[in-house]
Amino acid sequence: MNYHEAMAARDAPKAVDRNWAFAAFDNRDRSFDGQFVGAVKTTGIYCKPSCPARRPLPENVEFFWEPAEARAAGYRPCMRCKPDEVGRDREAVAAALKLIEETEHGLSLEELAAAVGYAPHHFHRLFKRDTGLTPAAYRRSVQARRAAAALDGNGRVTDAIYEAGYSGPSRFYANTKGHLGMTPSAWKNGGAGAVIRWAVVPTSLGQMLVAATEKGICRLSFDEGAEALADRFPKAQILPADATTEALIAGAVQAVENPSRMPDLPLDVAGTAFQEAVWQELRRIPIGETRSYADIAAAVGKPKAVRAAGSANGANNVAVLIPCHRVVRSDGSLGGYAYGLDRKRMLLEKEAT
Repeated sequence: MNYHEAMAARDAPKAVDRNWAFAAFDNRDRSFDGQFVGAVKTTGIYCKPSCPARRPLPENVEFFWEPAEARAAGYRPCMRCKPDEVGRDREAVAAALKLIEETEHGLSLEELAAAVGYAPHHFHRLFKRDTGLTPAAYRRSVQARRAAAALDGNGRVTDAIYEAGYSGPSRFYANTKGHLGMTPSAWKNGGAGAVIRWAVVPTSLGQMLVAATEKGICRLSFDEGAEALADRFPKAQILPADATTEALIAGAVQAVENPSRMPDLPLDVAGTAFQEAVWQELRRIPIGETRSYADIAAAVGKPKAVRAAGSANGANNVAVLIPCHRVVRSDGSLGGYAYGLDRKRMLLEKEAT
């Protein structure tokens, strides 16, 4: 296989994974409507996952990403669940995403739904099904991103807040609490004014760095020290751990050494809307279990975004507490891990016992 053939094979459409697809189809899971269709060989009909019709035997069903693919294979749409209409739903959500991105002032659910031709309650469900977030949550993430970008410039903080679409500073602070993790000035000035306390502690996995702001743990990593924090926040006040931080550190050590008794520790992390949705799914993986990258992509409503899910997994700043080590390849192999496969293997072995 030459280079061009290899690239084409890499980027070729992947078949729908039968395991999660049939589980969603068999359970009539509405959250997967618009993500794929199930085609029944004995009837020649394709349906959306939530179709109320009687379910066929597994061997009589095949799955396609798009209705057009099912039609090309000789199937016709179900007259009961009307799977082709899901395409219109997806176009409406895409149009709404564009509106949110392009509109400086916040659109209400009613305004957004009316703009794309849907009833508010129905569109709210469709939007969350396709994005994993409510319209309001997505709008807040866009505003926070705009504010962070504006604060990277040389303008005044207040101007940046209004430029991002907030009605005023109080609304900015309310909406970004727990997301930006620092004051607007800290975002603008490389951490100026922020206080980050840290310590490196020994664990069975090696030396572990734990760093926290007043809101929660902002960094948990291995084989790093204070210089890594200084590189990230060159103007922050980086101090040794105090009594409050030591309690968080003790909880982080317990999470590593005794995962079955992992405490619920406050985190101070932020990412894109997609990254945060992936991180939420990682925290839902039960101890002792693993998921594939495809599983995570499907769980956030984006089954085709397997690579993006892998990138979001790798962007995790708090190892163990957001358990990215519980994600493996579809063939069961470990895949990658920022702190080495030996650590990943040891974490999984601890949790399995």
